[in-house]
Amino acid sequence: MKILLTGATGFIGGRLLRELLAAGHRVVCAGRRPPPLEHARCSWLKLEFTATPADVWVVHLEDIDAVVNAVGVFREGGRAGSFAAVHVRGPQALFDACVSAGVVRVVQVSALGADARAQTPFLLTKHEADRHLLSLPLDACVAQPSLVFGPGGASSQRFLALASLPVVPLPAGGGQRIQPIHVDDAAEALRSLVEAPAGQWRGRRVALVGPRPLALRHYLLALRGALGLRQRVPLLSVPAALVGLAARLGDWRRDALLDRAAWAMLARGNTADPAPLARLLGRMPRAPADFIAPDHRAAQRVLAQLGWLQPLLRGSLAVVWLASAVVSVAVFPRAQSLELLARSGVPAELLAPALWGAAGLDLLLGLLTLAPLRSRRWLWAAQIGLILFYSAVIALRLPEFWLHPYAPMVKNLPMLALLMLLWVLEPRRPAWST
Repeated sequence: MKILLTGATGFIGGRLLRELLAAGHRVVCAGRRPPPLEHARCSWLKLEFTATPADVWVVHLEDIDAVVNAVGVFREGGRAGSFAAVHVRGPQALFDACVSAGVVRVVQVSALGADARAQTPFLLTKHEADRHLLSLPLDACVAQPSLVFGPGGASSQRFLALASLPVVPLPAGGGQRIQPIHVDDAAEALRSLVEAPAGQWRGRRVALVGPRPLALRHYLLALRGALGLRQRVPLLSVPAALVGLAARLGDWRRDALLDRAAWAMLARGNTADPAPLARLLGRMPRAPADFIAPDHRAAQRVLAQLGWLQPLLRGSLAVVWLASAVVSVAVFPRAQSLELLARSGVPAELLAPALWGAAGLDLLLGLLTLAPLRSRRWLWAAQIGLILFYSAVIALRLPEFWLHPYAPMVKNLPMLALLMLLWVLEPRRPAWST
């Protein structure tokens, strides 16, 4: 079959692309960026999904046998666009074009909970597109994934980080009902929907869920077991009021695990009957305890622990810079500070500005270390350069600090090592998925 796939650069779409190619299909990936792999049976159609009208889509659908729409954003705004554009206007134009072009099969990747009871904008807009598709004279179906787990998934890494903590926090006790599915099972099910006999799933909504519902606390413990960590671990129930406050704060950060919409969906629950999916797969989907292959366990455990160790390291580093700024201007005797600057080679008329400038720079670095930046590689490099500069000046002008009993110069070494670690671990560019 020749299949047009949108969202091939996303978490689910990328796995589906590999699944379709492995099954021998030809795939045309439509979107603003090329697909994540090169393959003789894979081509790229450069289009802006949210701005392409139906009559333009029709031209590109002439010899297409099936269309899969896997475009979606969990947070709107910025490059992601609005929910209305990404989930409603873009898909509706594509689906209308499928009718005009006579496409045989259309599969829409929606979300579990996108139904008449939906309350969040994410689910409401998904539901609107689903209804439009199923009202058209097409052999179409809607796949509704639950919480999807897999390597590279942003939510997966955050859940693994929570699960690997020495004390596992549980929002409102962790009793929320979920039914996670592995991304490879979801991709296999989507391929099966594309390949199914004509009319078999027409007009159906198919839940892509795990084998059974379980409480969030049991999911986190299952992930601990899959990571090779002991499951007997202290559990900390976080009051719902505090979770709600964290969700409100999460609305201001695009990379936050929790915002008000996510908290509302989690509190509602996210479960369904796995029997239709089992028929698609010819087996039951894998359970959370089997989400991580034994030979990947050690690597995933390190990544999971880095998920909370990196913020901890950033926080401790920020405290150093902020404390340095406060101590320089408000605690340490001003006369001694000015004397040290003078001995470092600062001209007399610049002593006070230099003191305030150095404190201000430390304050700025501390605040930037805590800020939700898209990338921090430049920040770590700047801090490394500043520490090396300070160390060189002190070594030349204030050599007695090498023999100080508190070893301030030697303590720069672990600071530099920490900054190098953060620089190496920082992505070269922010992850992006649709």
